[in-house]
Amino acid sequence: MLIFAHRGASKAAPENTLQAMQYALQMGAHGIEIDVIQAAGQCWVIHDAWVQRTTNGQGRLDQMTEAQIRQLDAGNGQQVPTLFDVMALVGNRCLLNIELKGITDLAHFLKHLDSACETLNIGCQQLLLSSFDHPLLAKLAHLRPELTIGALTASCPLHYAAFAQELNAASVHTDIAFTNPEFVQDAKARGLKVYVYTVDEVQDMQRLKSWGVDGIFTNVPDRALAWLQQAD
Repeated sequence: MLIFAHRGASKAAPENTLQAMQYALQMGAHGIEIDVIQAAGQCWVIHDAWVQRTTNGQGRLDQMTEAQIRQLDAGNGQQVPTLFDVMALVGNRCLLNIELKGITDLAHFLKHLDSACETLNIGCQQLLLSSFDHPLLAKLAHLRPELTIGALTASCPLHYAAFAQELNAASVHTDIAFTNPEFVQDAKARGLKVYVYTVDEVQDMQRLKSWGVDGIFTNVPDRALAWLQQAD
């Protein structure tokens, strides 16, 4: 079972900051999940369209200038990092799951991604691109079939994982609240990996592992890795 640090090690450091990524790497996470929103000509690693939950600022990210965004304190004196910043830190040391949340110009995003991969010598096999925006994923799969995509859902769809298979996704990412053995079995039968979010309790980890889940997103990767070592 893969352990993804959800927004980095977000119980140990402010979410989606370089500090949270560094802690996740030090803990030995198999992967790190981040959120990306476009604004002011850049790709920013932040979860919300409005900045007040995770920073000392107020307002919508896409209504700010780059200089204003760079002045935000995301906790512990950390700035809101760019996608390049995170990729430079993580490199090829673990998988990087990039969740596309506020992507208004896919070509612009891909330009940033390609530039980072080329500059930092990061192979596309280290990347997993996911989204709740399924039309965006379909466009991404058409434009760049070599990229690995994961289809997100916060529900238990009528036909289980059929939507992810239709998107030619490699994995389906499901909310723990709507994940059940039938869904997992259906996804597996379609050749999909199953990754579940957000899993912080050991009892849930044990249950999901028994169902054959391939990985979890957790705010406490150190706890999950310690449990996994014992479980194996």
